[in-house]
Formats: sequence, structure tokens, C-alpha cells
Amino acid sequence: MEPIAFSFDQPLFLIGALPVTAGHLVTAAACLLAALSVVFARRTRSLRAIERDEQIATLLTAQTEMQGRIAAMTEVFGARQAELNQAISQRIDGMTHRIGASLSEQTKATHENLRRLQERLAVIDNAQSNIQSLAKDMAGLQSILANKQTRGAFGQSRMEAIVADGLPMGAFAFQATISNGARPDCTIRMPNGQPPLVIDAKFPLEAWNAMRDAESAERRQQAAQAFRRDMEVHIRDIASKYLLPGETQDTAFLFVPSESIFAEIHEHFEAIVQKAHRQRIVIVSPSLLLLSIQVIQAILKDARMREQAHLIQGEVVRLMEDLSRLDERVRKLQGHFAMTQKDVEEILISSDKLTRRGAKIEALELQGEADPSQADKVVRPKDSRVGQLKLMVVDED
Repeated sequence: MEPIAFSFDQPLFLIGALPVTAGHLVTAAACLLAALSVVFARRTRSLRAIERDEQIATLLTAQTEMQGRIAAMTEVFGARQAELNQAISQRIDGMTHRIGASLSEQTKATHENLRRLQERLAVIDNAQSNIQSLAKDMAGLQSILANKQTRGAFGQSRMEAIVADGLPMGAFAFQATISNGARPDCTIRMPNGQPPLVIDAKFPLEAWNAMRDAESAERRQQAAQAFRRDMEVHIRDIASKYLLPGETQDTAFLFVPSESIFAEIHEHFEAIVQKAHRQRIVIVSPSLLLLSIQVIQAILKDARMREQAHLIQGEVVRLMEDLSRLDERVRKLQGHFAMTQKDVEEILISSDKLTRRGAKIEALELQGEADPSQADKVVRPKDSRVGQLKLMVVDED
């Protein structure tokens, strides 16, 4: 088929007597669309105006409500602010009162602490004065130890105190003269006629102090040599003066008035200790001297007990005699108790018999005291006697 070609200039149909072409229709449609667009635009503008008015009214209403809420919130905030101001004022007043009370208490506590501090300061001042006096005493003691005679008196006093506290009177003597004219510091009398024990309290302290105060090793070594030499000389003097055969013990004590010096001697000067042992000289400290005195005291006590042994034996014999008499009397008393126990057993047997007999008699009396109203109902034999009781006493072993 061939395609049909149209032309805008060709009439499609006739309106009345006028021919209508396609171009006319397009123009008419365009005019119609323009008119409709105008109408639609006006309609849209009117609707938008209405909506805008409604929105404006809504906004005015919301604004009014917002203003009311803002006014209410302003009132509430004002009331809350007043309450807050009142509460803050009360808190500030209470805090001010507490701070004032705390300050007053703190002031009292501060005054009390100051008073105590003053008391402590007074105590410290007193202690400081005591320390100063003690320092003076120490200086005096140092001067005493620096002097040979006073140092010997110091060691002598310590040794005498230990001996006097440990031994009874008459068991020792101070500065006693022996046959060669020497005067040992102390002699202790031994039991059983044995010769006394000699104690020497003169210790060479100058070389020891020089060795202790030496600033260099060389000076310390020189002071140690001097101390060793002085100790050897002093040990020889003791052995030659105080160890007299038959008059004194063959062993003597060299008293050292310090435990620390005693320990240093045994630790660093073993040769001196061994030489003293060979010379039968025993170096003792205060504690060792006290222990030796206690041993000697025990020996003296044992000797006194042996001297009084015959008296103790006599007392034991008399004690045994008294004990034998006491045993005899106890045995007699035991016999009396045995006889008394036998008598009491026989009395109890008789009492049991009496109790049983009384029980039988009581049972018979109860049978005889029957109810009189029941007497006619009881069938009795012809030869029975009413109301007659027959009591039979049987002697039981």
C-alpha cells in the first residue's frame, strides 16, 4: 500500500461552509493550552495564597501560644530563682555559721596544741640540760679513763661491785697484802683450806685507746704492737707477783672492765690470750667474772653443806624416829577404825532387822482394821473369833 500523505494546507473537514485544516487545529489547541495554563496558574496562585494565609494564621496562633508559654516560664523561672536565692542565702548562712564554729574549734585546738608544744619544749629543754650534764659526766669519765690511777680505780670499783654482790661477807678481801709484799686487787678465799684466788683489775688502756683513735693503718699497727707489749708485760707481772705456790691458787684472773674490749682481744689478739693461758692467767670480762663468782659461790655452799653433814645426818636420824612413831600411831588408829567399822556394820544389821519387823507389824495392823460394814458379808468359820489378832514374832538371823 502506498502511504497517505497529509498536508496542513489540505482541508480535513468543513465547518459549515469553511474548510478546516490541520494547521488550524494546531493553532486552536495551542490557544486552548495557553488558556488552560493561565487558568491553572491563577488557580494555583489562589490556592497558594489560601495556604499562605492558613500558614500565617497557624504561625500567629503558635506565636501566641509561645508568648503565653514564655510568660508562664518567665513566672516559673522567677519563682524558682527566688527559691534558689533563698536556698542559697540559707546555705550561705549555715556555711558561715559552721565555718565560724569550725574556726573557733580550730582556734581552741591550736591553742591546746601550742600549750602542749610548750610543755614538750619544756621537756626537751630539761632533756637537753640532762644531756649537757651527761656530756659533762662523760667528759669526766674520759678524764678518769685517761688517768692511769683513776682508771685503775674505775676497774677496781666494777670488780669489787661484782664480787661483793656475788659472795657473802668473809669470803673475799680487797687489797690484801701477801707474803711478798704485793697487794692484789682482790683475793677470794677457797674452801677446804685451799689457797685464795687472785683477781687483778689493772688493765693497760693507754695503748688500747691509742689504737682505737689511730687515724691511719700505720699508726694503728704501731698502737697494736704497743698494746700487745703492754699486755705481755702486765701478764708477766701478775704471774710473778700473785702466783705463789702454796699461798695462792696457781691460776689468776685478769679483769677487763668492758665486754667490747674483751671481744676485741679474743678476736684480734689471740696470741696474747694463748700466752696468758700458758702463764695460767685467765682474761675475764664482767659477765665471765660474774659467772665465775657464781660457780665459786656454789662451791662454797657445797663445802658448807659438807661441813654440816654430821648435823644433817643427826637431824635425819631424829626425823626417821619421828616418822616411825608416826607410823605406829597411824597403824593403831587404823585398828581403831577397823573395830569401829565392824561395830557400825553390826548396828546396821540390827537396824535392818528392826525395819523389817516394823513393816510386818504395820501389815498386820492394816489387816485388822478392815471396814466394819463389810463384816456381815464375810463368811467366817464357826470356831473363828471375830476381832482377835494373833501376833507372831519370829527371830531372824
